[in-house]
Amino acid sequence: MKLVKRGKGKNDVLAPVSGAWPQFWPRGPMEVDWNRLFDQPFGEWLTPIGGFGEAWGPVADVYDDKDNIFVKVELPGMKREEIEVYMSDEMLNIAGERKEEKEHKGAASYRAERYFGRFHRSIALPGAVDAKKIEAHYKDGVLTVTCPKTEEAKRKEIEIKVD
Repeated sequence: MKLVKRGKGKNDVLAPVSGAWPQFWPRGPMEVDWNRLFDQPFGEWLTPIGGFGEAWGPVADVYDDKDNIFVKVELPGMKREEIEVYMSDEMLNIAGERKEEKEHKGAASYRAERYFGRFHRSIALPGAVDAKKIEAHYKDGVLTVTCPKTEEAKRKEIEIKVD
């Protein structure tokens, strides 16, 4: 692998190059736009998780057992005080804000891929739950919400009789 010097001045970067083609490819705003086109074909205004204009949304798993519906949401780097969980219209809502770290103390930034800012997820639960008994626990960057099913929503086994 060959390293090529990119940039001018004190913020020069050594970038890996394989073959001759990348050396002649334009570096700068055009490349950023080109990469964005293929990374996010519809731009940041349309995300698979959130609505119009929403910058990011945490990923979630929803599963259930006989008595409960569980929702696990990844929220790494957040504090418990920055997270809000509530029910409204049979939807579990998880909202909050991840603060951007601004301190780099004289260091140049070369890549910024983490999402910051407000988020809001509304998750339709696959059954009726008792909102008064919902519990939420946050540990190691994962929020786990346990939603007890109502008696009507619990699966009822029906005995099969043989004649």
